[in-house]
Amino acid sequence: MESPLTRRDAIARSRYPEPVDPDLLPRPAGRGPLRTRPGVLVAVAAGGVLGSCARYELGLVLASRSGSFPLGTFVINVSGSLVLGALLALIIERWRPTHYLRPFVATGFLGAYTTWSTFMLDTDNLIRAGHAGMAVGYVSATLTAGLAAVYAGMTVVRSRPPAVRHRNREEDG
Repeated sequence: MESPLTRRDAIARSRYPEPVDPDLLPRPAGRGPLRTRPGVLVAVAAGGVLGSCARYELGLVLASRSGSFPLGTFVINVSGSLVLGALLALIIERWRPTHYLRPFVATGFLGAYTTWSTFMLDTDNLIRAGHAGMAVGYVSATLTAGLAAVYAGMTVVRSRPPAVRHRNREEDG
């Protein structure tokens, strides 16, 4: 018997030309409301703890002066985009479905590691300090580099052949 995730993945592959995250597919008719799964919440929380600590530490290493280009936030957001692109290509296209990996890494770790709010605060601070041109450059560079990084991460994964799983001798019989 097929698992629901496998069946939903097959439906996604038949309807959409590009791989689709099975968690984002419409729910079948007659299914009740989504229920919160405690294990998934723990995975998100654990990833969030690690991601926020990583962002804090990297932010200290790459701290910038007021009125200068916010390199720390830029590097954090672009590197998070690169990892997210590669990771989601692996999870959606290569690895077996799991209830915990994507919530742990993508939502938890990378959600806490990357930072839209600090990106916006840095932009506002640049404008208030009289560096509107730098603020526009920062926003443009961050969005362009972030999109390029997601694409690069996905492209690297897609360009590599899938790992071949070798059978154990016991499976041969």
